[in-house]
Amino acid sequence: MSTYVVTGAASGIGLVTAEILSGRGHRVLGVDLRGSDIDADLATGAGRTAMVEQITARTDGRIDAIVACAGLSSPTTDTVRVNYYGAVATLGGLRPLLAGSPAPRAVAVVSMASIFPPDERLLALLLDGADEESAVARAAELAADERAPQIYGTTKRALSLWLRSRAPEPAWAGAGIPLNAVAPGIIETPMTTDLIATEEAKTALLKTVPMPLNGIAKPEVVGNLIAWLTSAENTHLCGQVVFVDGGSDAVLRGASTW
Repeated sequence: MSTYVVTGAASGIGLVTAEILSGRGHRVLGVDLRGSDIDADLATGAGRTAMVEQITARTDGRIDAIVACAGLSSPTTDTVRVNYYGAVATLGGLRPLLAGSPAPRAVAVVSMASIFPPDERLLALLLDGADEESAVARAAELAADERAPQIYGTTKRALSLWLRSRAPEPAWAGAGIPLNAVAPGIIETPMTTDLIATEEAKTALLKTVPMPLNGIAKPEVVGNLIAWLTSAENTHLCGQVVFVDGGSDAVLRGASTW
């Protein structure tokens, strides 16, 4: 039995992933704002610190896998705080707890929206190590006008690029920890309820996010992939962003790859 930490475990992909892992006999500690094993607000520094402290205490300082799934899709500043800073703090803060595992591994959940044009200024602030409040201030500017939808995709692109650069480093690959990400397309979760509420809405959304292979997916599709990526069978995937999007990436980017 392995011990997993899954953030965003109260609903959507995080909840289903936690259920899949538990069903396979693993111990799962879920983290969410409320309604999970550990309540923590990953939009705040205090919440991130409290999460690490509570997990450390409840596991005697040893876990086997991290699934950084918590995220927001709203065009708000909290999306920057949770999707990027919360995810990075989760992966970085819990990484030392993987040291005692015979098969440590970690996965982040990004999005196919990471391939859409980002706000370059926000992206640079996130990746260049600017203080969090500077990035949040830029997000507030975007949220005030028609550029608001760029916030989500920009945070997911930033997390993808952060992960790509960190995965081969001594702290991750050098310590035997496969660090990878999944990039879902449109998934039937509470986050997408309004977007796919009618056939007309689905048709319009699929024009932006084409999914020629089997269309809109259930969260189990992503959860099963995460379960494999965080299994002991995954020994050599390093810094990969695996698009589980029914073909959106292939349609929109063609021959382009990371």
